[in-house]
Amino acid sequence: MGMLEDFELLKRHRFRLLPYGWARTKTEAHLIAKSLGYPVALKIISDEISHKTDVGGVKIGLKNDQSLSLAYDEIMENARLATGNGKPIRGVLVQKMARKGIELIIGGKKDSQFGHMIILGLGGVYVEIFRDISARLCPISEKDVEDMIDELKSHPLIEGARGQKGINVAGLKELMLSTCRMMEKEDVKELDLNPVIFDSNGYDIVDARIMK
Repeated sequence: MGMLEDFELLKRHRFRLLPYGWARTKTEAHLIAKSLGYPVALKIISDEISHKTDVGGVKIGLKNDQSLSLAYDEIMENARLATGNGKPIRGVLVQKMARKGIELIIGGKKDSQFGHMIILGLGGVYVEIFRDISARLCPISEKDVEDMIDELKSHPLIEGARGQKGINVAGLKELMLSTCRMMEKEDVKELDLNPVIFDSNGYDIVDARIMK
């Protein structure tokens, strides 16, 4: 599945997503950005590119038409270099910028013996560095989510440390339970919601990858 299809699947299961639009031209990107309201992010859409950031296919914090134009041209050039001329580039995702906060990953996979498993950990660029994760078999309860938070080395960040507010744990519980239900209902083989950015008020799902 591609990024657009992944987002559409999440929408069908009533996941709250950042407002976004699919632009096939620079003009469409400008129209979508004005509709969403700046600042926005741009992300390349191509079935040939799985790691968008690694090839310069993501630009964030675009505050006006001029910065969007420059970012669009740069993303398209990077994508052409990454895929080779003639390879399909579907366009760009124009997405409302996410809140600032703690980046988490909610992942999952289907084990041939045990069934669906859900994973919680520190997300964003730190996933591969710290490998700070906790896992449970689906279905899970709210108490399971609380225990998973406690098992993370990064739990002080989540709960609030040194005068900082903790994240919205109720929102995390809701998202974790919804993810388990969706994985089981759709028989998802593998899933990554990464990053999901949490603050004390709620969360924003920034990116998703789903394999069926």
